[in-house]
Amino acid sequence: PMATDAILLETLSRLHPLASLGPASLRGLLPLCSRERVGRSLDPFSLKDWHGQVVYLTRGELKVDQPDGSTLLYVGGSGDALMPLASGEPPLSAKAITDVELLRFNEETLDIVVTWDQAAAPATAHDGKEGTDWRTKSGIFAAQNFVDGVFAALPPANIDTLLGRFQRVAARRGQVIVRQGDPGDYYYVIDQGRCVVTREVGGATVELAQLKGGETFGEEALLADTERNATVTMKTDGILLRLDKDDFVALLKEPLLRRLAPREAMQRVAAGAVWIDTRFPVEYRIDGLPGALNIPLNEMRGATAMLEPGREYIVYCQSGRRSSAAAFLLSQKGYRASLLDGGLKALLAEKGKA
Repeated sequence: PMATDAILLETLSRLHPLASLGPASLRGLLPLCSRERVGRSLDPFSLKDWHGQVVYLTRGELKVDQPDGSTLLYVGGSGDALMPLASGEPPLSAKAITDVELLRFNEETLDIVVTWDQAAAPATAHDGKEGTDWRTKSGIFAAQNFVDGVFAALPPANIDTLLGRFQRVAARRGQVIVRQGDPGDYYYVIDQGRCVVTREVGGATVELAQLKGGETFGEEALLADTERNATVTMKTDGILLRLDKDDFVALLKEPLLRRLAPREAMQRVAAGAVWIDTRFPVEYRIDGLPGALNIPLNEMRGATAMLEPGREYIVYCQSGRRSSAAAFLLSQKGYRASLLDGGLKALLAEKGKA
């Protein structure tokens, strides 16, 4: 497998725009790349749905019909075949002159990786000195974290600013990073190493979760403006990236948090969206909305596996404070989640007008 990966890596390094990527980003693309082999005389684009894919010909000869009626012959791994045969929309038709091999990527995934790689590359400052190359220093630039991790939904305009605001701090095994009951100050991304999350309940310490590279913590206290609800301790030596509260709100919270007015939220639910009630079960039983899933904020991290990735969710609580934290947690994990602006109070007021 290692030899195969080395050959594939060399192939990717000659394709455009992949040739401009740093080595770490290029390696990160390997598990996101699909290889397709198609026999002679067949049309690869009629065999399956290629919409939303970026496609390269890496081996063999392929004749492709162009929109203007002309025909182009592509030879794998050279000339025009170093550019995508298709990007988003597949060709009208094609025919394999020989057996061919194609590589394909999800178009949006590839765009995210290229965007982050360019932003993470070192920029030359006004004094002529080269800046930090985040691609060589930071495990968060594993391609998988761009696709479904904390940064996947972030507007590209925020990337440069965000990288400039993160502080990179070393942490030792056993070090307490945040302590239950303390005020919220920083948002953390684990660059390297692992952490354990615990909570004091009735005098006993309960382990809630273990976190690894690319995962985040600390956002709940910043979003809900409350004390830390758990303690996070380093399980190994590691490196953390931290962002102070003001930068977190401006650069991450606001871009990721989608708010819906009560009327629009009700329309979305009527069209198939699902309510999530983030209050405690005792509150939910009193006045929870019909059909709502009850997932308290303190259980949200562990409960996301029960949600459907393609479904739209609208998160609410009484006022909007707890649900804003929950909606952010879901959004940063790649779920389609919106916040009911103003919470149940606003929804009941809107219904009272009707």
